[in-house]
Amino acid sequence: MGSSVPVKDAVLVLPSEPTPSKILPLSALDSQLFLGFTIEYLLLYKPRPGLDRGQVTARLKGALAKALVPYYPLAGRVKAKPDCSRLEVLCQPQGALFIEAVAEHVVIGDFERPPKHVMEWQGLLSLQAADVLKEAPPLVVQLTWLGDGAAALAVGIKHCLCDGIGSAEFLNSFAELAKLGRVALKLRPKVKTVWDRHLMDPPMPRRLPSGGVHSSGGQAHPEFKRVPDLCSFTSRFTNERLIPTSITFNRASLVELKRLASSTGRSSDSAFTSFEVVTAHIWRSWARSLNLPPNQTLKLLFSVNVRNRVKPSLPSGYYGNAFVLACAQASSKDVAEKGLGFATMLVKKAKDRVDDEYVRTVVETVSESRACPDSVGVLIVSQWSRLGLDRVDFGMGRPVNVGPVCCDRYCLLLPVHDRSDAVKVMVALPASAAERYECLVKSPCT
Repeated sequence: MGSSVPVKDAVLVLPSEPTPSKILPLSALDSQLFLGFTIEYLLLYKPRPGLDRGQVTARLKGALAKALVPYYPLAGRVKAKPDCSRLEVLCQPQGALFIEAVAEHVVIGDFERPPKHVMEWQGLLSLQAADVLKEAPPLVVQLTWLGDGAAALAVGIKHCLCDGIGSAEFLNSFAELAKLGRVALKLRPKVKTVWDRHLMDPPMPRRLPSGGVHSSGGQAHPEFKRVPDLCSFTSRFTNERLIPTSITFNRASLVELKRLASSTGRSSDSAFTSFEVVTAHIWRSWARSLNLPPNQTLKLLFSVNVRNRVKPSLPSGYYGNAFVLACAQASSKDVAEKGLGFATMLVKKAKDRVDDEYVRTVVETVSESRACPDSVGVLIVSQWSRLGLDRVDFGMGRPVNVGPVCCDRYCLLLPVHDRSDAVKVMVALPASAAERYECLVKSPCT
């Protein structure tokens, strides 16, 4: 597909009511260098007989304008502060971009398989200006009508403005307004939104436990520490063609992975979650398929929501970046040979380490040094399966497929339509490793 999707119309949508004109600061977490990209969601809706495309498009534009009233910073423009120490949002507002397109050569069945190449579906979200610091709209919505009458709704949101939870809350609010149609135009937005980005700035508000001593002392953050590249790891992912993969784990598969992890781990280990065993299994299969040197340090990074891990908790409706990266680390040899129980315990311990003090040290680190996560030997996992994306109904029913616009080296855990006990995993690997990876993922006992 590439960029061959004809655009029918592209307009800037402004909030439907007057909104504040001001400059809003982004937090230390928001301003991290590695969050300078766009979160790209792709939602697929099956054909509906008698659907009036003109009415649907008009309803979506109206709902977007209404949603941008409480979420007015998404209609602003992101820029660097004069001293380049942080990012901020200029709210005037300038508008979000809405695009309508037609892809007659594409049908919904095409999305039942992984894309043939990383950028195959890129045309479903036309981001003409990729750099957030060059006055590009931070929010882009593209409605593409497919050849069989199905609809693809792609949404691009600059990550520096919101995290997965925040962006999913916005999408569900936007969708609810679209379902209400004309009724929504007469209603005042009920959604609660909280900016308050200073809550993720140093020094963070503190609530000391009794005795005035924190339970956690200073903690190391291996996600920021550089490790030697013993195998041209970085250039391999840059220069070699990446092959997208997609594998679904049903309930029986998850039960089997938990059993296997428990049987190969220590008898004192507590029960593992589905996220822990799936992530560990993907990590091991990924590492083994790449055929890395046994002494190459590997890291598994995954986002942890900290809204209720910091003290005091963040207020409901906070839609900024409120996650940190947990890090599991081991040698390639240990990840490959010590079994699923070992890898799963590393994931569990990494997640359990994220407490209030851990978050504070991350905030201080990224604020003072602009530290970025290392990329050597790293697999990054993001869990979209719990964001509520499978419930985003714009009046066309719930999406039958949820995923990224482009499948790349970031590993995504995705929801499966009408199967709440299943999870789909998408990740792209170098061509030399993709086939072996799929074999290993499908054979966890090997």
